[in-house]
Amino acid sequence: MTSTTALSRFEALLSESLSAGQFVKLSLGNYQGQEEALKHIYVKQVLIKRQPMLSFNYRYKTRDIFKNHSLAEGISLIAALIEHDFKIATLFTVQHEYILEHRKNTVDIREQALPIKLEASQAHNKEKKRLIKPNGSYLHELKIADAEGKVYKNAQDKYKQINQYIEILSSLIKELPEGTIKKVVDMGAGKGYLTFALYDYLHTQLQLEANVVGVEYREDLVALCNTIAKQAGFEQLQFVQGTIEDYNVDQINLLIALHACDTATDDAIFKGIKANAELIVVAPCCHKQIRREIEKHKVKNNASFLTQYGIFLERQAEMVTDGIRALILEYFGYKTKVLEFVSDAHTPKNVLVVGVKRTEKPSTKAENERQAEILQKIKDTKAYFGIGYHHLERLLALNSY
Repeated sequence: MTSTTALSRFEALLSESLSAGQFVKLSLGNYQGQEEALKHIYVKQVLIKRQPMLSFNYRYKTRDIFKNHSLAEGISLIAALIEHDFKIATLFTVQHEYILEHRKNTVDIREQALPIKLEASQAHNKEKKRLIKPNGSYLHELKIADAEGKVYKNAQDKYKQINQYIEILSSLIKELPEGTIKKVVDMGAGKGYLTFALYDYLHTQLQLEANVVGVEYREDLVALCNTIAKQAGFEQLQFVQGTIEDYNVDQINLLIALHACDTATDDAIFKGIKANAELIVVAPCCHKQIRREIEKHKVKNNASFLTQYGIFLERQAEMVTDGIRALILEYFGYKTKVLEFVSDAHTPKNVLVVGVKRTEKPSTKAENERQAEILQKIKDTKAYFGIGYHHLERLLALNSY
């Protein structure tokens, strides 16, 4: 079989499995491309806003990045990746396994029937099970569901958003040693949608006696949330008035900060690092500080043809800001992940920056070398984009500026 024929057949097998609802999963391995530290890509089918899509998990040495694509876009991307960068691709359907492998002068496809029928990745007609049920009294008080537990039509997106957050957090919590989660702080809790749901999940489903605190600057929201918590019987949940910057940190196991504007996200990460939190999860927004630095210094580089346009400059500032945040978390002993997810109608795409505290203890020499390498990466990145300082770097008094 010629290389072109094998690649075309594999793409056709993938397309047919998706069309027939037979697709289970796909993995790409033996990476030979140019992107540093990329190891594998894992693909599964998901439903997002009732539309079938392909979710790509880019597995790097120290972090995971998730991206979602339409079925057509995903198939085209996979076709390009197996032609140029990945030398092995494995496709699982409900009844078969197909392995595409590049050899010296050709490309082969091996096929075998599976001994047990698998379940399709995402059945088109199957309603997703939700970790947070809509019958909680707090959801009624928060105007998400009625007294009978039926989600209001205008709150469907918010309800799905809450569940998506909890699903992500549940998978991250499972990575931690049992009994780790004792104190949780939600920085910038707002109206407390996620704070209440997380407390519900920790206490009702995981049976944990965790204390949960929501930090919020607006006094009216603090009073409202404390009233709802009391009515719901959530005795270990409280909301306190104040800023993220001024909140006194002691021991924290899980710190979350969703949509904390600009450097408030840095304040939250700083608090988590200083408290030695085992898990830090932030969804940043409004990356103004780094954008102002880039605009101020106007350094000429290979990306200048893009950053001359405001919208591209904004996106570049977002990636650079969060990329440096991930590096700083790695410097302080966290394994980082960057996840993309769809939240609600007003913010259709968000990025989660996740830090999971490493449990292994490397040698002092290895640790010093690793930290020096990270500091140099931060320094080089700032020089390339003309960034005088990063707010989180300054809070932690790192010596890369």
